[in-house]
Amino acid sequence: MQEIYLDNNATTAIAREVFEEMVPYLKQLYGNPSSAYSLGAGVRAKIEEARARVATLIGADADEVVFTSCGTESNNTAILSALKANRGKKHIITTKVEHPAVLNLCKLKEREGYRLTCLPVDSYGILDMDAFMDALDDSVAVVSVMLANNETGVVFPIPEIGRCLRERGILFHTDAVQAVGKMPVDVRDLCVDMLSISGHKLHAPKGVGVLYVRRGIPFHPLLIGGHQEEGRRAGTENVASIIALGKACQLAGDSINTEATYVSRLRDKLQDAILEKCPDCRLNGTTDNRMPNTTNISFKYVDGEAVLMLLNQHGICASSGSACSSGSEDPSHVLSAMSVPAEVIRGSVRFSLSRYNTQAEIDKVIEVLPGIIKYLRDISPFGR
Repeated sequence: MQEIYLDNNATTAIAREVFEEMVPYLKQLYGNPSSAYSLGAGVRAKIEEARARVATLIGADADEVVFTSCGTESNNTAILSALKANRGKKHIITTKVEHPAVLNLCKLKEREGYRLTCLPVDSYGILDMDAFMDALDDSVAVVSVMLANNETGVVFPIPEIGRCLRERGILFHTDAVQAVGKMPVDVRDLCVDMLSISGHKLHAPKGVGVLYVRRGIPFHPLLIGGHQEEGRRAGTENVASIIALGKACQLAGDSINTEATYVSRLRDKLQDAILEKCPDCRLNGTTDNRMPNTTNISFKYVDGEAVLMLLNQHGICASSGSACSSGSEDPSHVLSAMSVPAEVIRGSVRFSLSRYNTQAEIDKVIEVLPGIIKYLRDISPFGR
């Protein structure tokens, strides 16, 4: 049975070109990039090529790109660095719908004595900008707001927030893990000080990420040790994965229009068919400003996990929300923040596509899913 993969916000397949570019650095080109001899120097040059490719994708300068192990490390480094740079300020602003890599860290700092403001969203997942403006004061050390939500795909007004914070001299970080590679991203237009990327969200391997650090801002590294990454992230570089990420960023830049057209058409075809063919379901999130690959739909009177299990029997992979929350019995904190009723949250399924999906795959899901929903409702203990 051919697998149909529609969970690209959880992780992505490594692109063939990406894999081919990294393989030599797992085999014969194994030198340490800090070594002076040619085997190491050649590896160092390839890392710098990757750095330039990442910078090109996000509109940064190469020396503003710091390689990390993942999006979580990038998020943690950005926020903790900002707090160290502003030791006299004890106020953190974020949102109620952030990824756990941001939200749980902020809640930890709250328990350690910081004041935490988590901005609300409305029923469409749109950020409450009035609440943001009301929260600003002289005690704010850092603001961290995601660029695009991983569960609904809703895109937040980062440029507007960034311009406001830049005028006030407040450090601003955005978790762009779900956005980079799926929509155009330019750090200058966004007006951010720090931005996080994760390789495995854009067809590179797991275990590599990036933190963009705007030149001139105060920065305190999370990992202390050697001189790697100009002293901003100690530890011997994950060479093959860094090179792979560079290639993935190059491919993403080349295909960004595909994401905006081909992928969004596939997404809309799937979404429209589900809403038409499956009664008593609802779209979670706005349709006006969201990533081109994501749709989140709730099916009333059924359990989302049961939907996923039956989809899996047909070789179809989707999810009920953040992969980092998988296995939790708690309802989605994102949908809860949107005031989605509890009985509706229970039946939520997220479909997240990539440029490697096909029309035939979408047709298969449209063929299979309505029967699954009908079957589950017929046997549902929740009633109708």
